[in-house]
Amino acid sequence: MPEYKEQTKDETRIQRSINTALRIGFIALLFVMSYLILKPFLGIVLWAIIIAVALFPLHKKLSKILGNREKLSVTLIVVIGIALIVIPSIMFTASTVDSLKAFSENMEEGMLIVPEPDESVANWPLIGGMVFETWEMASKSLSALVIKFTPQLMEFSPKILSFAGSLVGTVFIFIIALIVAGIFLVNTEAAERTAISVFKTLAGKEGEHFASLAGATIRGVVQGVLGTALIQTFFISIGLFAIGFHGAGIVAIIVLFVAIIQLPVLLVMIPVIIYVFSYAGTTAAIIFTVWAILWSAADNFIKPILMGRGVDIPMLVIMLGAIGGMMLGGIIGLFIGAVLLAFSYKIFQAIIQAD
Repeated sequence: MPEYKEQTKDETRIQRSINTALRIGFIALLFVMSYLILKPFLGIVLWAIIIAVALFPLHKKLSKILGNREKLSVTLIVVIGIALIVIPSIMFTASTVDSLKAFSENMEEGMLIVPEPDESVANWPLIGGMVFETWEMASKSLSALVIKFTPQLMEFSPKILSFAGSLVGTVFIFIIALIVAGIFLVNTEAAERTAISVFKTLAGKEGEHFASLAGATIRGVVQGVLGTALIQTFFISIGLFAIGFHGAGIVAIIVLFVAIIQLPVLLVMIPVIIYVFSYAGTTAAIIFTVWAILWSAADNFIKPILMGRGVDIPMLVIMLGAIGGMMLGGIIGLFIGAVLLAFSYKIFQAIIQAD
């Protein structure tokens, strides 16, 4: 009889284990399937969360000015945001098309004149000979230069078209993300409660602190990265228009893009500076060069100031997280990397203090 009871208990344990395994398996399958279903929208949702967190202080101030009408505040923010995305995109596209059209027409009519290079160009280290030869060929016959580099141009053209298509797709993604961010902002209290609940589940009593830390870190990265990129682009654009550079609008957009993805702006400005020396006076070209180099390197001292504001984390930790995250996961990694490294820093700090 005792053996029978022991056997029954064993069977009950086995049955419970099987039931538990089935339940865990079902829940895991449910989560995996849900992830696969939502995967196409995860990028948009992540960008929407980042935008909503970044715009939350502005939304609060604007809604107070408008008499606590939060929906009107969100509507204004979304409409202005879409306008700020769409209008520059249309202007950039129109400017690019017009420039290419004018270039093609001038080239066909023989009106496109490239000034001859200075002899000193040939003495540049490493690239001087190649640059001088190519520049000289362009000054004598652009058609010959195009024919010479036709294979490379044909090979590169699909990449240009692919890049143009990805830019259009990015614009649409940001517009949709901005609209979704508006929905989050309208439901700020519910979204905040959900975020705090999630962080409390993961981090216990420190969950609320981690939730506020995540928001402050995202805002810090937005201020540091986008703020610096806009400042650099603004002042470099002033220099481009002042020196009378043709295609200044296109260069400004490229500078903004390069600054946002955390590449050195000087990579864009070096060819521009070289071209400016070919047509502008020496004094004007030197002043422009100093101006361009100054604002190309301005991110080194502007970014730390903007990025560290309102965050109880060393600026170096946020910068390393943002740059490392971007290298690992693209532009969105700027924010995810900074938040994760900030969390890791706080947890490590808590462990050290506990010991």
